[in-house]
Amino acid sequence: MSCILGQDMTADKFSKRIHIIKWKEVEKMEYVQYGKTGMKVSRFGLGCMRFPSDEKEAIEMVRYAIDNGVNYLDTAFVYKDSEIITGKALKDGYRNKIYLATKSPIWNIENYNDFEKYLDEELIRLGTDHIDVYLLHNMNHGHWEKVKKFDGLTFLDKMIEKGKIAHKAFSIHNTLEAFKEIVDSYEWEMAQIQLNILDVKQQVGLEGLKYAANKGLATVIMEPLRGGYILNTVPKEAQDLINQYPEKRSLVEWCFRWLYNMPEVSVILSGTSTLQQLKDNLKIFEDAAPNVMSEEDLNLIEKIREAYEAKNSIGCTGCRYCMPCPQGVAIPEIFKLYNSQQLMKSHVIDAIVYQSNLVPAGTGADQCVSCGICTENCPQTLEIPELLKTVHTELMNTNHSH
Repeated sequence: MSCILGQDMTADKFSKRIHIIKWKEVEKMEYVQYGKTGMKVSRFGLGCMRFPSDEKEAIEMVRYAIDNGVNYLDTAFVYKDSEIITGKALKDGYRNKIYLATKSPIWNIENYNDFEKYLDEELIRLGTDHIDVYLLHNMNHGHWEKVKKFDGLTFLDKMIEKGKIAHKAFSIHNTLEAFKEIVDSYEWEMAQIQLNILDVKQQVGLEGLKYAANKGLATVIMEPLRGGYILNTVPKEAQDLINQYPEKRSLVEWCFRWLYNMPEVSVILSGTSTLQQLKDNLKIFEDAAPNVMSEEDLNLIEKIREAYEAKNSIGCTGCRYCMPCPQGVAIPEIFKLYNSQQLMKSHVIDAIVYQSNLVPAGTGADQCVSCGICTENCPQTLEIPELLKTVHTELMNTNHSH
């Protein structure tokens, strides 16, 4: 069947034109309401960051996803050639079958007018006259300050008035506290967060997911497999748990299932780089309804998580007896980032979160003055000041680029 959506737009452009998305609801694909927007989206969203190098193959993959019920595509200005390839894939009527999300490159913004300059370039790249969901990309400490300085929120409102974007959103790798501040600061319609079976208390975590959902925001999940590193670093104990469990599913299927089990999750993004990966994911997302996991299933995930966490290099339990630190050092958060970084040696996101958020916010380990109060209060008797020095050096020396 085709789906006709009347969206509540103030812009003449949108009020004169009923926004029509013609797509077939594939029986095996689950569709849910996207926050308060009126949009109805597939639980599986195609992440367009990891396209195959062959352009023809990439276009074929995008169209295969759409033909098989995926109606949500996520790209960004900074993803190499992604917007251009996505734009080509959306020709021949495919644009009218999907909701398109892309992101503003905040690090390039030097004044208010830059916001629209880059949006206009993205519209050209994508070959469209509007973006359905426009995100301010990666609201770390510095980017959020820049958005406030250059009136980025006013920009979003103006673009809705002009009809260049339909819905306003942001993506984030940051602390829960920063996330809540951003959510509460504006009438957002969607938040895109990192969440997976290991990140229940990392970054925004489960608490942030529920916080956004309670505010009526759609929530889109990125890094459901931590860029594949959950699969590349499987402890033997975790694999044994999966092998011995009566219900036979792969680790990747359990990871996705744990996410789509939660009704607060609107869309789960997966950036496939081959058609076969896409087909595998589509199979996992057949009938991806919320509340499908039993208590036993959830206990299995908890045990799998514990098997990963047993490999942590600092024995911090997150009890917070060391807090508050007189110097404002976010001790438990820093140790969580470090342990996660050690587990996923090749995955730099934890170091990026530390460098881009905690240090500029004045809560990094560099603020420690070795007063020793934390050590006195630590039930694990950790030598916290010495550990903080080690952690700071390692997390600051992990290089990354956009």
